[in-house]
Amino acid sequence: QRPVNTAFQNYALFPHMNIYDNIAFGLKMKKVPKDEINKRVLEMLKVVRLEGYETRMPSQLSGGQKQRVSIARALINNPKVLLLDEPLGALDLKLRKQMQLELKYLQRSLGITFIFVTHDQEEALTMSDRIVVMNKGVIEQVGVPEELYERPKTKFVADFLGETNILEGEVIKIKETEVLLHLEEEQDIIRIPNLNYDLGDKFTVSVRPERIKIKTEPEDGDVWLQCKLKERIYVGSSVKTVMILKNGKEIIVNEPIGQSFNFQDGVKDYFVTWKSMHTVVIKA
Repeated sequence: QRPVNTAFQNYALFPHMNIYDNIAFGLKMKKVPKDEINKRVLEMLKVVRLEGYETRMPSQLSGGQKQRVSIARALINNPKVLLLDEPLGALDLKLRKQMQLELKYLQRSLGITFIFVTHDQEEALTMSDRIVVMNKGVIEQVGVPEELYERPKTKFVADFLGETNILEGEVIKIKETEVLLHLEEEQDIIRIPNLNYDLGDKFTVSVRPERIKIKTEPEDGDVWLQCKLKERIYVGSSVKTVMILKNGKEIIVNEPIGQSFNFQDGVKDYFVTWKSMHTVVIKA
């Protein structure tokens, strides 16, 4: 009764109907003429790249093919909005990546709104033109993927979308354009822009692991925190390094393969550093 259709996580195909009848179901319920149904089903099969599959049964299809049939069944009614309830959750990683591209292609070619529910942060960033991050039913932040990733407004958004380092400190010095925060160690200083803050104000800040570098000696400017090496993890395209600050807080650093820091035998103390512009204040 409404111009809205849904694609479900478990596909919800009718097991006793072939692919043609599954896709045609909504049109038959609306008493659309047979010729029109046939024309639209064949067109939709072409859109989801399943031409020639009309007579197959759902049990004869792969997970990705079933999902495309489910989407075709929803789209054939020409909805103004397509709701997708974790539609890729039941697929393996490789097929999931492939279907992400398929769905983006479909949305662009059809030009209708897709509302896509997912708990996969990478999937949300990959597929969305606009993201709504919700926490216990309450909207935390709305924006384009880059905005939510680079400038999260709350601790939940920063931590939920991708990997991040959450640090807490308080204002110990106020300058004209910036204020200095310190962690538990007096010499561990973080710089943030001065937006009329007062001495003693407490802050939570977020720094993405890929923005951080590891050095053996501090230099002037930027942010420098003394630390020790805890662990290095090879993850394919990058190396993840876990460093420990003096206060016991862990700092995660992600570096591309071939550009990762070369640790030296006998050196115990290192420094993690990043540009002040990459320190995001997420809570005042």
